[in-house]
Amino acid sequence: MTFAFPVVPRYAEIDQQGVVFNGHYLTWFDEAFTGFLDHVGLSYPELIASGFDVMVVHSELDYGGPVRWRDDARVEVACERQGTTSFTLAFRVFRSADEVAVTGRNVYVVLATDTWTKTPIPSRLAEALADA
Repeated sequence: MTFAFPVVPRYAEIDQQGVVFNGHYLTWFDEAFTGFLDHVGLSYPELIASGFDVMVVHSELDYGGPVRWRDDARVEVACERQGTTSFTLAFRVFRSADEVAVTGRNVYVVLATDTWTKTPIPSRLAEALADA
């Protein structure tokens, strides 16, 4: 299953070249991850309340073309890899129905909120990732 998170680029996200500034894609990835968690029935606040959090430890962005102000864009999220304490989400930013503008990935490590040390992926999150 691939989850799609709709995005309409705001004026403040556009740089002097008239396109979305590259740093905003990482924000969009974060918002899409939170939307993905909501979609699978495990909200981020619920994850925190259960004693777990996630931290991005690696990010990649590959630019393929511009996303401009008010484009009807979306970010698709898919789980690319799931390990014992970490997982990788792949992201694709579409600037139209079928045109990919940006691809990327984030590697996340799961942390226990009481010690802030890495810990195995909790079963509920692991199940959600396996379906993604």
